[in-house]
Parts: sequence; C-alpha cells; structure tokens
Amino acid sequence: MNDFFEKNKKLIAGFLIYLGAFLVLAALFTAATAKANFFDDLIKSLTAPFSSSGSTEKISPLPQVTLYKPVIDYEAAVVAAVKRASPAVVSITISKNVPIIENCPTDPLGNLPPDIRQFFGNDFPGFSVPCEKGTKFQEVGGGSGFIISENGLILTNKHVVVDAAASYTVLTNDGKKYDAKVLARDPAQDLAVLKIEATGLPTVTLGDSSSIELGQTAIAIGNALGEFRNTVSVGVISGLSRTVSASGGGVSETIQGVIQTDAAINPGNSGGPLLNLKGEVIGINTAVAEGAQNIGFTIPINRAKRDIDSVKSTGAIVTPYLGVRYIMVTPDLAKSGKLPFDYGALIKGGSDGPAVAPGSPADKAGLKSGDIILELNGEKLDLNNTIGDAIGNLSVGDSVNLKIRRGTNEISVTATLAKRPQ
Repeated sequence: MNDFFEKNKKLIAGFLIYLGAFLVLAALFTAATAKANFFDDLIKSLTAPFSSSGSTEKISPLPQVTLYKPVIDYEAAVVAAVKRASPAVVSITISKNVPIIENCPTDPLGNLPPDIRQFFGNDFPGFSVPCEKGTKFQEVGGGSGFIISENGLILTNKHVVVDAAASYTVLTNDGKKYDAKVLARDPAQDLAVLKIEATGLPTVTLGDSSSIELGQTAIAIGNALGEFRNTVSVGVISGLSRTVSASGGGVSETIQGVIQTDAAINPGNSGGPLLNLKGEVIGINTAVAEGAQNIGFTIPINRAKRDIDSVKSTGAIVTPYLGVRYIMVTPDLAKSGKLPFDYGALIKGGSDGPAVAPGSPADKAGLKSGDIILELNGEKLDLNNTIGDAIGNLSVGDSVNLKIRRGTNEISVTATLAKRPQ
C-alpha cells in the first residue's frame, strides 16, 4: 500500500485538488442561488400590496377597450369619410355693389365770402376728402355649405346668406359655378337653404346627432378663410349641449344646445359639415370662440332635419312658435334671484323685445313676464331640454300643456302653436 501511494502520490494530489475546487464551486453556486431566492422573496413581499394576488389590497384591472388595430386603419377611416362627403361640400361666395371711395380735392375756405377769401391768396395748400365715385360689384365674403338633394338644395348658416341685397354664387367640388337663390332662412336657428339649378348632384348622408359621444372623432370640411376650398381638419367632440353667444353677418344671437369640437373651424367654414368616421353629417359648423384655440361650435344635424323636410315639401321653412322670450333657470340663477325652482324657463323681456309677444300663442294663453314654465307636455324644462328643443319636435297647430309657476302658485295652461313670423 505504501508503495502504491508512493508511486501515485502526484496523481492522488491532483485528484484531491480538483475535488476541492469542485466542492468550492458547488458551495458558491448554492450560496448564489439562496441569495437570489432571498431577493425574489423580498421583492414579492414588497410588491404584494400592489399585486392582484396580494393579501392586503387588490387593484382592479383596467377595462378592456377595443382599439383600432394599426394606426393605418384609423387613417383609412378618416380618408374614406372625407372622400365620401367632399363631393357634396360647396363654397359660397357673397358679392354686392359697394361704393367706390376716392380722395376728392376740396377747398377748406371755399365757403368764405370773396372779400375775406382774398386775404388768403391763391397759393393756399390743397386738401382732399374721401368721396363716393359710384359703385362696383365685387366679392365681399364667403362661406360653406353642403348639398342635401340631387336637384340642388344646399344647407348652410343663415348668417352666411343674411344680406338680402347681396348675390350668392356656389362653387361645387368639381369646379363648376352656379348662381344661387336663398330659398329659406330659419327665423329661429342659424340655418338657411339655398337652391341652384342643377340635377344629378352628389349629396351628403345625414347622421344622427343624438348618438354623439364625448371623445369621438369629428371631421370638419369647409372653405377656410374663404380661399382654401374643402379644407379638412380632424379632432374630437369636446362638449355637448353648449350655449354660446355668436355674431356674424351683422347678426348676434344666442345659440343653445350646440356641439363643441376641437376640429379647427376657421372663418369661411361656417355652414360646412361636421362628419363622423362613417362620413355622415352630424352637425353644421357655425361659430368659433374668440381668443381661444380650436374651440368651435356646431349645430346638431337633427335640428336641421325639420327645416330640410319643410323646404322639400313646401319650399319654405315653417316652424312652430310660442311667442316668449326667456332665460333658462340654473341653480346659480335660482340662488341669486331667490327663485323657488332651480330649473325651468323664466319668461323675461329685454332690449330685443317684450317677454310675451303681442298676439302670440303665449299671449292668448295668458302667460306673463315673470312666469316660470316648469314643464311642457309633462317634460321638465332645463338646460338639456329648453323650450326651443321641446317645441322643435312639434308642429304648427299642436296644442301644448304648460305647467307654470306664478308667484307662489302653480297653474296649468294650454297654448296652440302658431307659425313663427319671419
């Protein structure tokens, strides 16, 4: 045995060295694994309160929303909507005779008596003043519109075509020009219908503005700045049922129940369509907020459908009429005015006319200034359902039941709607 170890001591020593090295590596690996497991356990213990499997507080997962798969799908939808509606979008130019103003020479001392005038000599410097030298026919403005019938009916804003002394020309998407006649102006809304002599025209598809939701895509098309035809801008529906004061074409009015969008609406876009992703018209672009960026307002298309049907059937816009001026009651108004209700329509006159129009259905029904109309045909009146909204769904000749607060009493009256005077 001693001879065996003596002869193989180098081999045995090498084996022992390798065995020792193996044991050392095994120990190091075991320690590293244990350390890793320690940190894994530590991380799990720290994140357990925020984990759905933790034992303390669970966070519900976000609801799953189906998104457009690739971005190109969304872009394709916008492009398709524009292609569908653009052929029926028109530009409207406004032209009229305007005075030609020139500088005409004048003698500021010409009216002096000759015996006084002589003291100033003949070298007195000349003066000129503006004077009118006839008139010239020229373009003075522009707007937008869209074709609603193959035989040439076009919907636009009333303020675009408000000037009865002006002439209107329609330029279609294919570059053709037509003289246009103002067929009807809505006495209550910022809407008007034009007529051009043409057939077989492309038309838009009217959507349903009652189904609009905040955040959905909105596409505006129009004659931006009266110069850039069929300009397209894209945004979202930013607000619903807004009330704004607007002015244009020499007309100022309060528009209720309009849609707010951040799709850019520039001067000249008035009367153009607001589209959804299907290419359907959901509104008529009508106003922008001054001093703001991308705050525009659109009349819901459902409020124009009655006008369109009326013009198609009678050639005029016939709308029902109650005959009151009013302001909608809000909680703030009720508090400041010490009103008994925080809703309803307070009948109140102003600089534009009396609270109750003489001879109107409201006058015949006995309504008075200061009355608060709480309900119309059993429907509560508030900012989301104004008198205009409620009557807009009715027809001339319909009877309406009104619940009135007068002083400390509540009474009911009946009125028969008449045709709104122009």
